[in-house]
Amino acid sequence: MSSNEEIAKRVLEAVGGKENVNSVVHCATRLRFKLKDEGVADTQRLSQDDDVIQVVQKGGQYQVVIGSHVGDVYRELNGIADFNNEKEAAQEKSGNIFDRLIDIISSIFTPFLGAMAGAGVLKGFLTLALTLNWVSDTSGVYVVLWAIADGLFTCLPVMLAFTAAKKFRTNEFLAAALAMALVHPSITALAGQTLSFLGLPVIIGASAYTSSVIPIILAVFLQSYVERFFKKVIPSFLQTIVVPLAIFLVMAPLTFIAVGPLGTILGNALGSGYDAIYNFSPIIAGAVMGGLWQVFVMFGMHWGFVPIMMLNLNQVGFDTMTPMLLPAVLAQGGAALAVFFMTKNVKLKGLALSSTITSFFGITEPTVYGVNLPLKKPFIAACISGAVGGAFIGFFQVKNYVFGLISLLSLPGFIPQDTKAITGLMMAAIGTGIAFVLGFVLTFVLRFDDQVEVKQLAAADKADTVTPVAQELASGHTIMLASPLNGEVLPLTQVKDQVFSSGALGKGVAIEPTEGKLYAPADGTVTTLFPTGHAVGITTDEGAEVLMHIGMDTVELDGKGFTIKVQQDDQVKKGDLLVEFDLAAIKAAGLSTITPIVITNTNSFMDVLDMDQKEVIHGEDFLTVVK
Repeated sequence: MSSNEEIAKRVLEAVGGKENVNSVVHCATRLRFKLKDEGVADTQRLSQDDDVIQVVQKGGQYQVVIGSHVGDVYRELNGIADFNNEKEAAQEKSGNIFDRLIDIISSIFTPFLGAMAGAGVLKGFLTLALTLNWVSDTSGVYVVLWAIADGLFTCLPVMLAFTAAKKFRTNEFLAAALAMALVHPSITALAGQTLSFLGLPVIIGASAYTSSVIPIILAVFLQSYVERFFKKVIPSFLQTIVVPLAIFLVMAPLTFIAVGPLGTILGNALGSGYDAIYNFSPIIAGAVMGGLWQVFVMFGMHWGFVPIMMLNLNQVGFDTMTPMLLPAVLAQGGAALAVFFMTKNVKLKGLALSSTITSFFGITEPTVYGVNLPLKKPFIAACISGAVGGAFIGFFQVKNYVFGLISLLSLPGFIPQDTKAITGLMMAAIGTGIAFVLGFVLTFVLRFDDQVEVKQLAAADKADTVTPVAQELASGHTIMLASPLNGEVLPLTQVKDQVFSSGALGKGVAIEPTEGKLYAPADGTVTTLFPTGHAVGITTDEGAEVLMHIGMDTVELDGKGFTIKVQQDDQVKKGDLLVEFDLAAIKAAGLSTITPIVITNTNSFMDVLDMDQKEVIHGEDFLTVVK
């Protein structure tokens, strides 16, 4: 590895020099630049640099992923270019309007996307069960399960209100109460009618506000300003009761009279715009969406399409976009399967096979970032195949009737509940099959260089799936790591950051903590400690480098809510308290508390294995590092 000063010089030169840098900060693993012109930066050069793990352009930031020694590189960078702007940059609003819009959409929808996907799949399977006469729509099984599957979408504004309130930093419960008013039975019963409120018309849409998206988001955005205003003018000793009352008295009529109808108009316009494009040529629409979907995902642009899908379902009862995207997902799996058969690299072969399987369930990060994209031609083959499959599905105008993640589990959702016709499901399955097979065949036709550089395979090695425990344990000594947190164990793929979720920083797991205390997972030395307290790295006495990153983007809190209990280079014992952190404060800031724990020197070991736990308490064994 080069010296930190050399790395800093190369990175600064590649991003366009000091004159192209507005600001730069660092978190646990990456330098976060805000550049005057990202087009000036030599991304290809940085990506090929042996000391750079990955380059990520996201949310108006140009992020250069260095690894756990990023703090040392940052200090050298600051010395070279005299950057002393960390606090200013942390306070600066990032990104253009488009970046901010994407960030807002993803922040609002991501927290309950899993719940929506689960409910959507359940609705699809219940419809399939009705179609096959496995159940009747009056049976207790159907009624109970349909209530949970459909209830989430009926009361969707309540879910959106809660997450939008976190994003806009306003009271979540007041926002949820406002949403409950929109879906209250007394309001839904008046769908399509007009009321009078102190002489002003209150227009209730044909479907009222159940399952609506835009009206409540606009209302909560406005509530954030109304709440701030009342907190300034109302004495603190009266705020507990008077502020909520004032917000209700202002926001309820304002939402029903102005914000709700405006949101409905915007939603209708957005839906009409999509319909116009789709109606012009469903085949072209399918080819474009199927071919470019994974590109949109790579740049985070896919979040902009989520409201359109939901608006389609709310306005007309079905969505035509989701079916066109399914071939894009499975085509990546087909290309990866071809790589499995073609490559002679054992580790790449294992990753290709495992990522093919995960693509069936809509998880394409290991497939794209670990296999197809580094090899380039398989990714191109998959995009072409996704376009062909999307065009096929567009031609048959397949419709989706429930919201869900895009995977093979989406197929039952293509059955309309009223007619129970399975034509759409069959055409979607055929189109998806075409994309999968074509992705496989085209990869063979286009070929790729099997002599992949070590640099390109680094991310693939780290994202590789775990081999059977017995096989690994038989091959050498193991290091047992204890859980540093109390909480729920999650796969890294659920971390809302592609560098962690793809395994580029190393293997490990994530934990959703239930207590704000971080403990040492083993005896060792504190080798990485950020002044903000949001990330700690420990090198165990046996040589494993463990990075623990509390939440995502928590560096933005600038240490607020974090209390550090150790110092850099301290010797610690397993179970020693490292950091105390305020879970409520992190959540109130609209940030994720999911904490990845990764072994950053994974390549120094044979494997890193989790123990398939659902919940852990600190001190309990939860990761095995195989030497």
